[in-house]
Amino acid sequence: MRVYLGLATKRQDISPAVLNRARSAIEWAFPVPPEVIRGQEWHGRGVSLFAWTNEPDDSRQPPLISQHGGRVVGLNGHLADPAEVAALPDDSVGGCFSAWFARDGELGASTAINRVCPVFHAETPELHIVGSRALLVHLVSRPDDRVDFDVLALQSMVRQGFFLSDETPYKGVSALRPSSRLVVRDGVRAITETPLPEAAPAPTSARRKRAAIGELADALLATVAPLRDLGEPVNLALTGGRDTRILAALLHAARVPFRTTTNGLDTHPDVILARMIAERLGVEHTVIAPPQTAAKDAVLVEHPRSRAWETLRTCEGMTSAYESIVSYLPYSGKPTMSGQSGETLRAGSLNLLQSDLGDKALMRRIDTTFRKDAKLFTAEANEHARELAEPWLARPDRLEALDHLYIWYKVGRWQASARAGSLRRGDPVRPFLDNRVVRAALGLDQGWRLSEEVIHTLILRFAPKLRDVPIEGKPWRFTEGAAPQRRFPWTTRLPEPPPHLPTAKTGGGWSWRTSPGPALTDVLREQVLGSLDALAPIVEPDEVRALFADPVVRKPAQAWHLYTVSTLLTGLYPGKAPEDLPQITVSRPDPGR
Repeated sequence: MRVYLGLATKRQDISPAVLNRARSAIEWAFPVPPEVIRGQEWHGRGVSLFAWTNEPDDSRQPPLISQHGGRVVGLNGHLADPAEVAALPDDSVGGCFSAWFARDGELGASTAINRVCPVFHAETPELHIVGSRALLVHLVSRPDDRVDFDVLALQSMVRQGFFLSDETPYKGVSALRPSSRLVVRDGVRAITETPLPEAAPAPTSARRKRAAIGELADALLATVAPLRDLGEPVNLALTGGRDTRILAALLHAARVPFRTTTNGLDTHPDVILARMIAERLGVEHTVIAPPQTAAKDAVLVEHPRSRAWETLRTCEGMTSAYESIVSYLPYSGKPTMSGQSGETLRAGSLNLLQSDLGDKALMRRIDTTFRKDAKLFTAEANEHARELAEPWLARPDRLEALDHLYIWYKVGRWQASARAGSLRRGDPVRPFLDNRVVRAALGLDQGWRLSEEVIHTLILRFAPKLRDVPIEGKPWRFTEGAAPQRRFPWTTRLPEPPPHLPTAKTGGGWSWRTSPGPALTDVLREQVLGSLDALAPIVEPDEVRALFADPVVRKPAQAWHLYTVSTLLTGLYPGKAPEDLPQITVSRPDPGR
């Protein structure tokens, strides 16, 4: 993991006190043990660029800070071709990255198309500050060590578990938008933004479909081609769903050696289907079971306070502790891969679970994305959410709006903060986050991608052996027929529907996160109801009490969102890790009931 911080003065040289504050604040902002951090600094006229990493010195990667064309350049993330570091901040190169550059009197930072390697910025009367960690930017902008929270901005954290804006939990700190460049020259800041690509109309012939999908397939193959020469297999986290299946097929087609692992119980659909996929492709498969009681009738869950502390430390209050964040381990150069953000190839289809693609239905989807569970929130919080929704509701193409919402926020904010957990222990390869892959995907018609015909075709193109392997959950969307409000050109010649495997609601498909039980509910309830004063600007206390009225909370995800925000606002982090907290036993439901 790499962390960057740039400072540009408005009127005079940067004071030694500010430079020292940056050097000391990194221990709070970088979620790794201080002893593994190494750094590099560059200082010019009115400008400073800091870089830190816990990576071992690896000649395969560009240096933390390198000289190119009369300026210094830093790379956060990775490039498909490391030699292209000299082209930065050009955001058309392949890879998953943000760029940092400086010279006398000039400081800049830029995001790629999905800003999954984020850039945060703030301003004081004396300085412009940009950095890859929001808390670091905030701490350097403060005259003291006190953290000042933007409580109203946290309303979307309670609704969705991530930010639906460019706000952060920290007052005065904002996230730079996708495909944007921030440049400070002689104390004056300017931000430029490149719009996301417009999608072409859906192809109407088999030849045009092959050509359109071929461009996306080539972009995907280019992301994994360098892995052939690593000398060791890639570890792919494989499930029974769509997105990791594409990656298994992709690695197979690219002749990249790989093995697979799946987390879960042997009876879980993910485990059953992942085993089938691995067998078809002839690769090793390992199942990692969660901790269980001796009788295997319950699982042991980390105490929520410990879980929240680690999430706040790693994700800076921008991802809910409901999510499972990869814990810290010493940095490893072993190649790993998972299917996160594969919905990019499906038009962000997690936002489009309904089959109704009529204009009113899509408008409702956009509105509820921003204003979910309005009854729980204060009038001020609901008004803030309405203001955030307005620009997206005003877009004439609703499918494009939802597609871009996914890139801007579900990838650019949720994934950007959540992936920090895995970055600190290695540099995982993420084909779905590659700059060129995202551009190719966004260039395809949203309705066509949403139908899932594109990813189904990719899987069969890369690995025909997987044709008859079932998928977990619902069947492929394009086999269910077109929505009545909008017909698509590919619905006239459908293949036979492949089999699918419904998700079990109890037994093998059970999860402690969605069925937390009374003991875990009690711990969540105690923290949230005990901190209602801190939450009062954004939620209605009586509605929060009603949420926790039953022995087992009815909306576990929202309970975790509230828990995360309440621990943030009451000072759990920055601070020392909680110690000696017991694990919570969550019983599995009786499948016979």
